[in-house]
Amino acid sequence: MTATYETALQTLVAQDPRLMILTAENRAAIRGLPQILGPRFVDTGITEQTLIGMSAGLALRGRLPVAHALAAFLTMRPFEFIRTDIGIPGLPVKLVGAVPGILSEANGPTHQALEDVALMRGIPHLRVFCPADLEDLLIGLPEVLLNPAPWYIRYTDRPAVLRHDRRFEIGKAEMICEGQDIGVLVYGALFREAYEATMRLREAGLSVQLLNLRTLKPIDEAAVLETALRTRLVVTIEDHFQTGGLFTLLAELLLRHRVTARTLSIAFPGRWFTPALLSDVLRVEGLRAEQIAERISSTFHAIPTS
Repeated sequence: MTATYETALQTLVAQDPRLMILTAENRAAIRGLPQILGPRFVDTGITEQTLIGMSAGLALRGRLPVAHALAAFLTMRPFEFIRTDIGIPGLPVKLVGAVPGILSEANGPTHQALEDVALMRGIPHLRVFCPADLEDLLIGLPEVLLNPAPWYIRYTDRPAVLRHDRRFEIGKAEMICEGQDIGVLVYGALFREAYEATMRLREAGLSVQLLNLRTLKPIDEAAVLETALRTRLVVTIEDHFQTGGLFTLLAELLLRHRVTARTLSIAFPGRWFTPALLSDVLRVEGLRAEQIAERISSTFHAIPTS
């Protein structure tokens, strides 16, 4: 049987009696679990604040709650509950945000989670896992779910474009390829486009390094700094607002270590995207692989050689 998020959860729940699955009426990826898990599956209805309060209560009773909701509502509607009930005491609650970023596709701004990383990483104790695709999610899921810290998981079910390194370590990036000209930093659903853009640039003769930042908090500081010091241009690619996401993380890191680098941010600069099917969203927003490659190439070739 092909592994899915649902089957992975089912296996982990069977192995650890502390795990419980909760949802605020968001069952798209876990439809078969209620009949299998019985009382270890709880649907609170469209009540995200109740979902967080119940998860915190279960964690205080020794459970490991895994709470699901649409990313936009999971991170914003009960934000104060997450901060106060989960973040301050550091309870081991896992928050799984569905259809984050561009995966919201045809939904409008109310349903587009483009600030979720900024919000969640700003809460002390709370960690952030942003897998590149379904395979990457399944690789990191066991370690993240059983980790004693609270986590926000940016859910994705996009198919993988390559076989990922199965050696998952919290706070460690996955090195896809090394290079000296350009360093590409990416996380989450735009990994496919970043990878294909990188391959186009390498075929054009550029030496490009690609890092899949599996966890943004903790981030792999050593790998990011090495990329900034080694390459002539550092590119961040993310389906998130430019403010508060990976580009801001990079700026904070470089400033803290007194490192200067030429940068290019490919993100949403303070606006929501045009709702459409995913392929059209990518095209309209300039996020197709060929569009990304062209933008990176133009920026790189404009850098003075002296």
